[in-house]
Amino acid sequence: MKGRKLRHRLTALLLAFAMIFTAVAVQPNCDAFAATKVKTPVATHGRLSVKGADLVDAKGKKFQLRGISTHGINWDVGYPYVNKAAFKTLRDDWGVNAVRLAMYTSEYNGYCAGGSKAALRNQIYKGVKYATDLGMYVIIDWHILNDGNPMTQVAEARRFFATMAKKYKKQKNIIYEICNEPNGCDWKTVKRYASQVIKVIRKYDKKAIVVVGTPTWSQLGSDGTHNEVADNPIKGYKNIMYSLHFYANEWSHNQYLPAKLAYARKKGIAVIVTEFGMSAASGDGGISKAYTGKWLTRLNKANVSYFCWSLSNKNESCSLLSSKTKKTSRWKTTELSAAGRYIRAKYRARKKALGSRA
Repeated sequence: MKGRKLRHRLTALLLAFAMIFTAVAVQPNCDAFAATKVKTPVATHGRLSVKGADLVDAKGKKFQLRGISTHGINWDVGYPYVNKAAFKTLRDDWGVNAVRLAMYTSEYNGYCAGGSKAALRNQIYKGVKYATDLGMYVIIDWHILNDGNPMTQVAEARRFFATMAKKYKKQKNIIYEICNEPNGCDWKTVKRYASQVIKVIRKYDKKAIVVVGTPTWSQLGSDGTHNEVADNPIKGYKNIMYSLHFYANEWSHNQYLPAKLAYARKKGIAVIVTEFGMSAASGDGGISKAYTGKWLTRLNKANVSYFCWSLSNKNESCSLLSSKTKKTSRWKTTELSAAGRYIRAKYRARKKALGSRA
């Protein structure tokens, strides 16, 4: 009997030791999980600011935004892609660190053209939340286009940006783009508009970067050779940048804009490409890989940030998704357009080249 009891006790002890060993063996290694956790762009670089002609991170080091712009969130070719899974795909698969939320003002269902202001603001709120959750930077874009002169909607713009600045004044990842593409008006008019809107933003948000659109359709001046923006920038405010837009299959953009960018930087003003495309300015027709490549090389060398137009399956050549693609995230390369495949490859290569600085 004693032998049998002893054997039972030994068996019980062995089982107990086995259970303890197993529990320890399968216990998650918290340090290992922490080490493999995604280090997001905002967590790595913090609040951005402007230093001379450069964008810098919280440590004062030069930093480049590599972003994608939505199409208009007032349209069905834009708003479906304002979702967290889409932004995560851009961040993790494309090497994107920022998104631009383009909200038209005067076009169909625009903020100042019969669209639901509450619904459009809610789309902005959702987009900002998704980007923030993913540790990405985000541009809130007051996308004037057909309205041309930003003073046309200045009262609405002031109210809109007051709402946004109140809501996001404590966040580190917000950038305000206060007039997408002024056209049909001079720089003096744009400056008058900008001074009013910047003042409203700064009442609540003292530090966020504000991007000011430039004549003509954000080309840093009234025509190919004029540099009135660089020669007469806005005074009295910090963290101001000026937008330059180019489309790689436009002869004039390739002919004149590189020199205007170089001149602006030489004069010490900070330029950001909040919109570019591989096509003509219409968004359609052929795409130019050669000129897009030249532009990206130029911008990378100068550490100028850029945002590609547009995250959409609209049937036009500048769309990054194939018009046949119904998915709103997790796209295979076969579900991208020719432009999308090219941009994805370029962004991934840029992130790899930057390494820990990405």
